[in-house]
Amino acid sequence: MPLSATVPRRLLHQRTIQCQGYQRDDGLWEIEGRMVDTKTYAFPNEDRGGAIQIGEPLHDISMRLTVDDAFVVRHIEARTDSAPFNLCPAIIDRYQKLIGVRIGPGWSLQIKELLSGVNGCTHLTELLGPIATTFFQTVYGQHYDREDAKPPAERETPPVLNTCHALANDSLVVKKHWPQAYTGRDQEIDTQHQPLIDDCLT
Repeated sequence: MPLSATVPRRLLHQRTIQCQGYQRDDGLWEIEGRMVDTKTYAFPNEDRGGAIQIGEPLHDISMRLTVDDAFVVRHIEARTDSAPFNLCPAIIDRYQKLIGVRIGPGWSLQIKELLSGVNGCTHLTELLGPIATTFFQTVYGQHYDREDAKPPAERETPPVLNTCHALANDSLVVKKHWPQAYTGRDQEIDTQHQPLIDDCLT
């Protein structure tokens, strides 16, 4: 559904983030992310030949994380193909410090400790957020698609419970899909909103 109408306006800036999740033939997982920033007007820039033109990327950065089944980062590759300053790509080796870090509780804190401020690139660090969530969507999609084939009472309780309001232990989503984890009052499933409940899980 599109957002509501607004007053007349003109586009000035566009940021595109794309992430893909892969399962490798050796059993490891690879998540790739790319962030591109463009503007609808040209503006001066000394390090880029005097100006960055309309539609020319201000930022074009990419990252690939290789992760094992324990959710530990085994390898990382980062690239800065476009940036406002020639010095920007000099920091990419700093991201090797993520090798050995586990994607899970404490992930954001470790990123902050290792890569915040002058110890990293703002945009590469921002890209780690959608990369991490893409990793979970990739891995859990493979695992819990198989779980969904089981009767609800026999399904493994997923670690995403209580990470949002729809997955709260007392929600109708949990009552339907993981009844063994449900802690709410005994009530009937709201069939009127069942399509919305199912959408949360896909």
